[in-house]
Amino acid sequence: MNAEAILQSKGHEVVTIAPEDTMLEAAKVLDQHRIGAVVVTETNGTVCGVLSERDVARQVARQGMDALQRPVSEGMSRNVITAKLDDSLDTLLSRMTDRRVRHLPVMDRGKLVGVISIGDVVKRKIMETEAEAEAMKAYITAG
Repeated sequence: MNAEAILQSKGHEVVTIAPEDTMLEAAKVLDQHRIGAVVVTETNGTVCGVLSERDVARQVARQGMDALQRPVSEGMSRNVITAKLDDSLDTLLSRMTDRRVRHLPVMDRGKLVGVISIGDVVKRKIMETEAEAEAMKAYITAG
């Protein structure tokens, strides 16, 4: 199981927002799509950041309600940690844990092709572990 397999089952849809959009607009996008983070892209499609619900909450905590009128570029994470299509589940899980991120934009030849969340990875890891356990049971009972 790898990033490509996850995207094949969940889809390649990516919700994006521009860095000049406001934090309020971003919060509305997060709510509308029921997602925890949005990828921030330039007009040419280049990924320049990720904005999570936590980022919005932090900005409001620091600046008050005025933060909601500030541009996304002021609150987004700029050091974007990404994944490649051939990254394994263990690689994805390790990267997310080590870097303390919950969402990884997936890149292929410099192009954004999907987003994987920690929930996606954990769900697939559980499925993989259950399949291994079933295979072991079948081997033991057959033997």
